[in-house]
Amino acid sequence: MHKSQEIANTISALPSTPGVYQYYDKDNVVIYVGKAKSLKSRVSSYFNSNAQHNAKTKILVKKIVKIKTIKVATEMDALLLENTLIKKFQPKYNIQLKDDKTYPWICIKKEPFPRMVYTRSVEKGAGEYFGPFHSVTTIKTLLTLFKNSFKIRSCTHKLTIENIGKREFATSVEYYIGNCKGCCQGEVTTLEYQERLKNVKDVLRGRTKSVIEDLRSKMKQHAENLAFEKAADIKERLSHIEKFQAKSTVVSATIKDVDVFNIDSDINTAYINYLKVINGAIIQSYTLEIKKKLDESNTDLLAWGLVEIRERFPSEASEIIIPEPLPIDLKDVKLSIPFKGAKKELLNLSFVNANATKLEKQKQQKNLDPEKNTLRILETIKKDLRLKELPRHIECFDNSNFQGSNPVAACVVFKDAKPSKKDYRHFNIKTVVGPDDYASMEEVVYRRYKRLKDEQEPLPQLIVIDGGKGQLSSAVKSLKTLDLLGEIAIVGIAKRLEEIFFPGDSLPIYIDKRSESLKTIQFLRNEAHRFGITHHRSKRRKGTVNSEILKIKGVGAKTQESLIRKFKSVKRIKEASLEDLTVMIGSAKATIIYKALHKK
Repeated sequence: MHKSQEIANTISALPSTPGVYQYYDKDNVVIYVGKAKSLKSRVSSYFNSNAQHNAKTKILVKKIVKIKTIKVATEMDALLLENTLIKKFQPKYNIQLKDDKTYPWICIKKEPFPRMVYTRSVEKGAGEYFGPFHSVTTIKTLLTLFKNSFKIRSCTHKLTIENIGKREFATSVEYYIGNCKGCCQGEVTTLEYQERLKNVKDVLRGRTKSVIEDLRSKMKQHAENLAFEKAADIKERLSHIEKFQAKSTVVSATIKDVDVFNIDSDINTAYINYLKVINGAIIQSYTLEIKKKLDESNTDLLAWGLVEIRERFPSEASEIIIPEPLPIDLKDVKLSIPFKGAKKELLNLSFVNANATKLEKQKQQKNLDPEKNTLRILETIKKDLRLKELPRHIECFDNSNFQGSNPVAACVVFKDAKPSKKDYRHFNIKTVVGPDDYASMEEVVYRRYKRLKDEQEPLPQLIVIDGGKGQLSSAVKSLKTLDLLGEIAIVGIAKRLEEIFFPGDSLPIYIDKRSESLKTIQFLRNEAHRFGITHHRSKRRKGTVNSEILKIKGVGAKTQESLIRKFKSVKRIKEASLEDLTVMIGSAKATIIYKALHKK
């Protein structure tokens, strides 16, 4: 049976129920795993001839020779199963998780009288892990706190009940200076040590309030029993923990225990930030980096990342704060989308963390691989503006006049998303009388591309017009006249709300203000405005100088040009001394100009 017929038969038999689908290539290797609310509609969408797939998805579809599906009860079950299968098969066209083994963790070892160590590798069964932390300094501060306050042992003795009883170990310096209670000498009971560890774990989980209350109760009890040494020991522990608590990022006294998730992404990668909030304080921040493969949406990536992060870091929070509705349903957990207040501030802070990681990675990429960084920016512009090809060559136009006088226009050129200043051009408006921005735009666009066309110079892939529908329509007229409208993409950007207009569309689109596409277009627009204003001011200044200097009998164009080049304005020429003018243009002309400009 032909491949396409076999796939068509498989799709026709699929149910409209939730499930997971797996695509196989000719070597019987799983190349993609996906989840679906309706298996039939989702899988068939890949093979719909009218579907607008990106290039990567088109390649995937060509390689599919077999489809397998697994039906589940709910969409949430599908998401969990998809997560498991992606980790198992690691398909070529699925998202990839950035390995996080470089993050440091605190591990409470699985042994009698457990030690606490920091590590960068998580080994199953080795102990209980807390983290990851972004800073080794934070971990060392915590380990010092636990050693000093709870007397958690730091030695490397392999303790067992038997060798402790035989007193096989010599006491360490830590024992004599009071940092160790002598577990190796049998001076600490297992029950007492486990109680200390429980306090440590509570602090690591952010539950310092319960630890403080417990220690205060015990301190009071020891004081009442006149056990002042034990009471003083607990008081010292309390002091350390309260100082540590004071350094936590407290966000709200009204928020108790919540998990916060937010996402930021670029064309290639998504960054999902997780904030763990206990008793109104942020005790943990972690950002998961996901490599995109098929232009996955932020909604799908956030849902997938939320499940992945909760699997890595089990949480007792009964509320999760997210930026948008997600197709997940967690037992005994409320998903909330705040629009104001402290919870909204938490959501914003989570985005700031995700965005900071994104910018840091982009900066690293820019330094290590500038071409790849440029390609990412161009791919983003191509996607956001729905272009057919990468806009490696972009030109932007802006008009400039002052109260209708001296109308000029500017064209700036960007190549590979960077200014190409040698290609910038000024235009003096020739065919338009008065302040008519639309007609001026029509003229300069026509002149620019007629010349490029006549001289067989490379044309841009994208033209940006500084202005709304009116200026864009004028530019489109010129492209139509030159038969270039279908050959070059063109958009307009309006200043007030930064709307992007397309030819023939009455309504604009709004690109995310944080997008690299909009930032690049704004850079183009601002550069065109700056370049145009500079030319306009120069023209006005020369006009002013001309009008006053040329009225003086005996002053010609050559003298005028020398004065403009030296003094820049009539005011400075007036302020110049007779001696300065003489040095510039000779005694006779200097005397004529000086007397003319200083008449009472």
